[in-house]
Amino acid sequence: MNLDSIRSSLRSNLDAKYDSREQGLAQCRKAIRLSANSIRAIHRGDGQEAERLLSEGRLLLDEAAAVMADHPDILYAGFYHDASKEHAEARLTHALVFDRQLPTPEDVRVEAAAYLNGMGEAIGEIRRHLLDLMRRGDLERSEQLMDAMDEIYYLLITMDYPDAMTGGLRRTTDVARSIIERTRGDLSTTIIQHGLKTALEEMRHDRA
Repeated sequence: MNLDSIRSSLRSNLDAKYDSREQGLAQCRKAIRLSANSIRAIHRGDGQEAERLLSEGRLLLDEAAAVMADHPDILYAGFYHDASKEHAEARLTHALVFDRQLPTPEDVRVEAAAYLNGMGEAIGEIRRHLLDLMRRGDLERSEQLMDAMDEIYYLLITMDYPDAMTGGLRRTTDVARSIIERTRGDLSTTIIQHGLKTALEEMRHDRA
């Protein structure tokens, strides 16, 4: 029996797959951290630092894809998708916060499912930024971002495909809808309060 040669062949194959997985997983974890750090930079208003971190993260994703290219079962096991989704979320958040053209999936260089889920999760980051704008009294920009959130949601609900194809987009979309409705309520209340305050100030001015 040729079990020794079979064992050797199996070990060689699995060792290569394991090394590929470990390298790719490490790069994806680093890319996720960079995406999170870039979002923090975005909320601080540091667009340049955010872009630097995003570029570094993109390089890590490219390296991860390269080391796993010969093992598609590892490449599509899920962790590369998660890192790509986080990268897409950060890129989209950057564009929305700094009022730039939304990057396309081709620009971000991620697959459709990662892009769509990143788009849905960016809504949560936009809510955070919008609340900061409301506290500063910038209601005009807040309303613009509210409209952008609505448009993104309308796009997401048109992607009526099985979750196996979209990476669980239905749940992401449901969460996004809940965030949007809470944000709309917060913004509406703030606008009404601002209107009342303005009206009272005008009345005081007229009496004076």
